[in-house]
Amino acid sequence: MDASMIPRMELEKFAHDEYKVPLLNLEHYPLDSKYFVIQNRDNYPVKDYISPHRRKFYKIFHMTAGTGVLIIGLHRYEMGPNEIAFLHPDEIMAWQTTSEETGGHFCLIHPAYFEHDADHVLHLLRQYPYFKPANCVVRLNEAQSANINGNFEVMLNEDRGDNVDKKQAILLQLQMMLLEAQRAGRTRPEKTVSEGYGYIYRFLSLLESAFKVQQRDSIVKLKTAAEFADQLHVHPNYLNSLVKSHTGKTLREHIQDRLLYEAKSLLVQTDWDISEISDGLGFSGQAAFTSFFRKKANLSPSVFRKSTLAPANI
Repeated sequence: MDASMIPRMELEKFAHDEYKVPLLNLEHYPLDSKYFVIQNRDNYPVKDYISPHRRKFYKIFHMTAGTGVLIIGLHRYEMGPNEIAFLHPDEIMAWQTTSEETGGHFCLIHPAYFEHDADHVLHLLRQYPYFKPANCVVRLNEAQSANINGNFEVMLNEDRGDNVDKKQAILLQLQMMLLEAQRAGRTRPEKTVSEGYGYIYRFLSLLESAFKVQQRDSIVKLKTAAEFADQLHVHPNYLNSLVKSHTGKTLREHIQDRLLYEAKSLLVQTDWDISEISDGLGFSGQAAFTSFFRKKANLSPSVFRKSTLAPANI
């Protein structure tokens, strides 16, 4: 189909006509994800979601069947079979399926997967031209799509197998896939999303930028809903109404959910004392942090930490 013939519609109209679930329903990647995750869509159907936080993973997904809408940053793509998307860890992304069928693969790759023996592949990902919102979707011809589907199948089989050199095989297939997509090199035309979604994107970006707890003396300077609205030069009521209508949650709920996710992440991924985590997240004391955590998660921080996997598996 000629690119000019691809149907386009405004985001609000699309949401009203097509969305069967609340628009941009939030979903976090599991805290216990491995450094490399690969799945076949036949066994792991795609779900509608938005991922507003730093994911730490590069994500690549290839479509062999079905259609959907990808929003990455302030860019919108209507995707279909024989297309591949490259999603950088730092970008806000959303996906909405628009067909009953779905086919293909996806993989999540943590930078730590490349440590010690594959720094050159990590460098390749960091320099790869399609991990950018403005050209993150590549259209493939039938042969290129078949080759990339084969790369994914080999990586999937190697990941599930017990060969001692399976990581080497996976990395070779990954590089071949990147090369094939780069040769295709034609990105699908994108459409900038509406002003309303732009405010949502910028709010989520500001919220995310507040969470930079990387060492023990880091302190989150969390803003109120009114302060976020002031930064965006809009009235708090307007921003709250806009965000709630599209995500089903208020500004305050998003702030608290993000705070809870960061708390869980620090409990799982670090060996910091709970008092240190409490201080880093800006609570007045450990008792206040424990009260907040218990109210949101229905268990105490210490019980949550004991029930999760060890930090080495993150």
